[in-house]
Amino acid sequence: MEKLFQVVHEDRDLLVVNKPAGLVCHPTKGDVYSSLISRVRLHLGTVGEPQLINRLDRETSGLVLVAKTPTAARAVRRIWEAREVRKDYVALVHGWVAEEQGIIDAPLGKDLTSRVAIKDCVRSDGAAAQTEYEVGHRFQRAEGKFTRLLVRPRTGRKHQIRIHLAHLGHPIVGDKLYGGDDDLYLALVEDRLTDEQRRRLILPYHALHAGEVVFEWQGERWEFRAEPESWLVDFFRLAESAGSASGVTDQPDT
Repeated sequence: MEKLFQVVHEDRDLLVVNKPAGLVCHPTKGDVYSSLISRVRLHLGTVGEPQLINRLDRETSGLVLVAKTPTAARAVRRIWEAREVRKDYVALVHGWVAEEQGIIDAPLGKDLTSRVAIKDCVRSDGAAAQTEYEVGHRFQRAEGKFTRLLVRPRTGRKHQIRIHLAHLGHPIVGDKLYGGDDDLYLALVEDRLTDEQRRRLILPYHALHAGEVVFEWQGERWEFRAEPESWLVDFFRLAESAGSASGVTDQPDT
């Protein structure tokens, strides 16, 4: 039987999972393994009425919270909607980010110039969006210069972190939609990515992981953490070795 997902926490109200990269949150086809919510239903069987509290893009890995009952779903969603949740992401981006920390404050809206219908962009008439970031480690290897970041979105717009980091001039490694070439995304959905395009992307998925969620609920502080998948962990491990070997000074870990 195929592994459904890694369970981070489970009780009578909540199921918290570490979603693998490449898995959509909601169904796009009939295969019961093809989406996170269908796998959740397999995991729970006839228990509860599961509802996703948060969603991640297909290629973003990390923490997703599932409410098992409508009552729990309403309560936890209110916390999300009130922005009373701290969400920490790990991102690997191209280039060396100059500032040790900062806030990207740039409104987001539909990208009318793109061939990709789902693509958004920074635009003056868009919805307000803010993203905090902090440098964890700068390094260099054969493919170029990179920075590992701790990223904390203050708002929850579609593709917010990916757009904001690209707007900063440091797109996420492996991002087929916001990495600067729309054809990478079109080639992916049309199943025609070439070996050369895959080499340009460096990693099989975009390097963004939802690693920590913290909030207050029912008089308690809830903290959930999940490690990235091996393909990203291995890159970081090799990257740190490469950075040290090339004389790049480590920044404090985030």
